[in-house]
Amino acid sequence: MAAPPPPPPPPQAQPQALNARGIPKAHFIEDVDAFITGTDPDQALQELQQMLAKYRFMENNKRQRRQGLAEKVPELQRTLAMVETLQRKKEADQSFDTTFELSDTLYATGCVEHFDEVYVWLGANTMLSYPLSAALSLLSDKLTAAQASLRNVREDLDWFCEQITITEVNVARVYNWDVKRRG
Repeated sequence: MAAPPPPPPPPQAQPQALNARGIPKAHFIEDVDAFITGTDPDQALQELQQMLAKYRFMENNKRQRRQGLAEKVPELQRTLAMVETLQRKKEADQSFDTTFELSDTLYATGCVEHFDEVYVWLGANTMLSYPLSAALSLLSDKLTAAQASLRNVREDLDWFCEQITITEVNVARVYNWDVKRRG
């Protein structure tokens, strides 16, 4: 007698679609009956609401990140422009007059004659001295990275808007299906 055929392999979960930064995609529930089959409607509704809460939490985090980057990019641009000005003045062997902030409300005027380096505020109470060319390179790299990060955050916010809408529609459809079934 022939051996029985081997059991079929267990069903594989479909790989979850992700965006470029690994955020899961919400799938639209076309057939609520098929979606609910074999599960408790209240549990399915609760899972959808949890997913909606996660999307909203991540969206709020991205909004805060966008706000920080939106402030950081112009600051980096101004700093880079100042270092470029210093580089041009140095190459032309020119001195220049400037105003220094001594405290919140106290300023002094001074003439800058010879300069080969600039102090760059790195954050976290850290400031380092850099040659002008190294400072230009550092600030250019930081500006490029901040602009790319800002673009990614904006893309993610658009993604979250879409996923939240899909999930809200799914919650409404499952809720309405349950009300109709009970009615």
